Amino acid sequence: MTEPAIRLRDLRKNFGRTEIIRGVDLEIGKGTRHAIIGPNGAGKSTLFHLISGKYEPSGGQIFLHGEDISGKLPFEINRQGLSRSFQVTNIFPRMSVFENVRCGMLWSAGYRYAFWRLVDQLRDLTEESERILEEIGLADRRDIPAGVLTYAEQRALEIGITIAGGADVIMLDEPTAGMSRSETDQAVELIRRISEGKTLVMVEHDMGVVFDLADKISVLVYGELIATDTPERIRGNKAVQEAYLGTAEEAEEMADA
Repeated sequence: MTEPAIRLRDLRKNFGRTEIIRGVDLEIGKGTRHAIIGPNGAGKSTLFHLISGKYEPSGGQIFLHGEDISGKLPFEINRQGLSRSFQVTNIFPRMSVFENVRCGMLWSAGYRYAFWRLVDQLRDLTEESERILEEIGLADRRDIPAGVLTYAEQRALEIGITIAGGADVIMLDEPTAGMSRSETDQAVELIRRISEGKTLVMVEHDMGVVFDLADKISVLVYGELIATDTPERIRGNKAVQEAYLGTAEEAEEMADA
């Protein structure tokens, strides 16, 4: 049996006496696109923070490719092949678009803390950075400060930084939030391309994006998973409809919106 990319076992997170994540068990298969949905306050971002190491679990275990990463620091988890984006765009606004992407791959390219090296002379780094800029559609914006990009372009750049380190597990937290429909459509195609052959985990409120991209969907309500299944079965799941999607007809409309 193939080891899942991510496995959560009785995962819990308390803030004081308030229990936010309540015994979550979940397996996310290698090479799949997995969406986590649920109402506001369900604990989706907290779950992301636990998996990526920003928060330490109050109980339970987190496994990445079969290795227990519970309580490890974010940079340690990143070096084991997991990279994530955030709800709020997280870039270096005064650096060029190209420099942002290049910074994202320094460690994985083996340059670590060799400050004596002149990065402009590292041809392999330059070529790979330019390849990523082509992939995310920002090659023609290469030399401008990242802070002057449009909002949608900044989100695309953050995705580029996320994949720059070569991680095989990518986590995207509301990647299309605040975008117009045309921008969302472009973002979906970008996410589809960059996640090919990788494991994608995303939190997303736009059900059109979720049902378009996801192979599996997990529904989190008040810190508990109430269902994990294919998009079609989630759409017709009565417990999910009652807790989040509404009727089957409403779920259809949300997915098609």
